[in-house]
Amino acid sequence: MMKKIIIIIFVLSFSFLAKSQANRAAKEKLFTLLDYIDNYYVEDVDQNELVENAIKRILKDLDPHSVYISKKDVEKMNEPLKGNFEGIGIQFNILDDTIMIVATIAGGPSEKVGLMAGDKIIKIEKEIVAGVGIDNKGVAERLRGDKGTKVNIKIKRNGVKRLLNFLIIRDKIPIFSINASYMVNDEIGYIKVNRFAAKTPEELLKAINELKAKGMKKLILDLKGNGGGYLKSAFIMADEFLADNKMIVYTEGENSSKKKMHATAYGNWENNKVIVLVDQSSASASEIVSGALQDWDRGLVVGRRTFGKGLVQRPFPLPDGSQIRLTVANYYTPSGRSIQKSYEKGTDAYRSELSERYKSGELTDSLKHEFPDSLKFKTANGRTVFGGGGISPDVYVSMDTSGISDYYIDVFSKGIINKFCLSYVDKHRKELEKYYTNVNYFKENFDIDKIFMDDFVKYTIKNKVELDEKGIEESYELLKIRIKALIARDLFDEEAYYIIINEKLNRSYIKAIEIFNTNAYDKLIK
Repeated sequence: MMKKIIIIIFVLSFSFLAKSQANRAAKEKLFTLLDYIDNYYVEDVDQNELVENAIKRILKDLDPHSVYISKKDVEKMNEPLKGNFEGIGIQFNILDDTIMIVATIAGGPSEKVGLMAGDKIIKIEKEIVAGVGIDNKGVAERLRGDKGTKVNIKIKRNGVKRLLNFLIIRDKIPIFSINASYMVNDEIGYIKVNRFAAKTPEELLKAINELKAKGMKKLILDLKGNGGGYLKSAFIMADEFLADNKMIVYTEGENSSKKKMHATAYGNWENNKVIVLVDQSSASASEIVSGALQDWDRGLVVGRRTFGKGLVQRPFPLPDGSQIRLTVANYYTPSGRSIQKSYEKGTDAYRSELSERYKSGELTDSLKHEFPDSLKFKTANGRTVFGGGGISPDVYVSMDTSGISDYYIDVFSKGIINKFCLSYVDKHRKELEKYYTNVNYFKENFDIDKIFMDDFVKYTIKNKVELDEKGIEESYELLKIRIKALIARDLFDEEAYYIIINEKLNRSYIKAIEIFNTNAYDKLIK
């Protein structure tokens, strides 16, 4: 027996030594190449640029989330999660020499005109910015500016053949985690969380306490479109719902030992019902929270399969002050599900995976939302949940594409709906404030009639939108709801927008209320 153990140890030691020698040889090979170029190449070469390009290429071949950050960009990369600034209000990454919008900042100018995660910026004013080697500083210089100044951008959106034009008025960018927190009825509360920033746990605790004081016994936690943020904030949020010592998430990698994160004895919503709303844009920290609550049967997940971003990045400094964010581990839910979706087909295929979901029908057809038995896992109560990338909902809700005509896309993408609403409120603010003293009265009594809509159509024509009677008819009800919600936001606040829009257009929200009101929750959670 002892002889076998010695042989195994020798084999493992030899294997480790061989791997170490091979890695050392590969590094020496790279250094030797740089020396040859420096000493013998026919032309003068900027070695710094050569090395930076090599680093970017190497990281791209590893996975979609390992990235290089130049020295000048290190300070700015977390700004949207920490403070305020003036600009158009987006988070972006430069991928394959194209500016990709990762998220719009809630309440900011870009969100108001309809920019979306996944949009690619092709032009800023009349300047082409795709495929020209623009860096983060160049993007910031073109998009940031004083409040009230304007910028035109053209974007490429998946599924739309033509470029979309947006006129954006720069503003002070609000950095809040919670867009809305209100009572749906006497028992159900609703909280919309848009990101996991440094103060998210503090904001969430405040919101829960305020709603509890109003009688909340059931909670709808909306993480739709939430692209993530700080892991620590996700951990503290999940802790609010889970009992002491329940595992929230664990991480593990080839060179990173298994690390488990457990809930503490402190939690403000450990025994009450909760439904978490998610969609295909809910990622990372959102997936950690929804996955933990689902695995412990502490909440139902309603909506569509989440994005599938389950890689842990750790920052590593480089000698010149630049940095790489290197993937060091994977996130796993308590049941052992990997959150990360596959990237075996390469970065390009990975980036377009959401479009493939739409084409396959997964986002619009419940029958296409099925997974093989090999991806089955069990929750604490023995319910079946699925792995394979992202968090699959307990209750599927399809994407609603009804009413979205070319005309609607045109007036929405150009910011004309928002401009019209701003103009309307500006002209009628005094009478509106006098008559509509609160958002609920506004919701029940403010009517958008045919005369109002005729004025809107005239406004769009004035703003050089071609008259499209068929498109107007197709999108008529959708436009009315959107206009009413935007007027409410301009008249009251961001929360007012969600109070109106949720009731008509947020199908997952409507389903969650139905589950609570019909007592289906207990049957589904067991």
